[in-house]
Amino acid sequence: MRVTIKYNKVDLLNDVPLFLKKIPLLKNLNAEAFDRLTKLVQLSYVLRGQTVIRKGNKDDNLYFLLVGRLQAIDLTEDGREVGLNFLSSGDYFGELSVIDGLPRSATVVATENALVAVLSRSHALDLIYKNPTIVEHILKKLTGSIRQASNYRGILAIPNAFHRVFALLNQMIITAPGGLVVINNMPTQKEIAIMVNTSRETVSRALHYLIEEKIVEKDLRRLIVRKPDQLRNIFMEKNIGDNY
Repeated sequence: MRVTIKYNKVDLLNDVPLFLKKIPLLKNLNAEAFDRLTKLVQLSYVLRGQTVIRKGNKDDNLYFLLVGRLQAIDLTEDGREVGLNFLSSGDYFGELSVIDGLPRSATVVATENALVAVLSRSHALDLIYKNPTIVEHILKKLTGSIRQASNYRGILAIPNAFHRVFALLNQMIITAPGGLVVINNMPTQKEIAIMVNTSRETVSRALHYLIEEKIVEKDLRRLIVRKPDQLRNIFMEKNIGDNY
């Protein structure tokens, strides 16, 4: 299946099977099952800011993110947005409603233009039932999500907003090839603010503090963490933020 879409104002010819082969969930499918899957998925092009799935809806499809970036969002009882995890190319989502048939548990929006492949619930269940490696992958993802949610609740319980920003950044750091510690695809200040329940201005001041102290350094869409140990320990310092 080949499809032409407009992405970031440039016409691209997207080889959908090539994109699907990059999705870890599907890497162990045999050739017959994979070829069948490529014929069953429907493509959806989503503009930045648009909603892919909405909390409470009865849509029960399985989604594969081929290109772009999305974010899962929930709402508090008083209507405030709480940002959850980000989704990048190669991720899949919507598996909870596929498994139990219940309405969506969160909203997913595009943080940049995205191309999504959609598989109906009946075909998704068939894929799951016939492929043990798919089941294993989904189970590992679900357990990881539970652990992540537990850590996230701990962050939200931190009373100091600066410390919540620092704790979130700590969760996002990875070690790149060569030993460089970085935060790739750095969320916007607004996205961070939603995730840690504070204002964008507070996030800006917290990041300014880290840069001023040479703990982190901006590098286009990523942060280079020059002093990872200090970032890990910084929220133990009680008075940070008082003068910012």
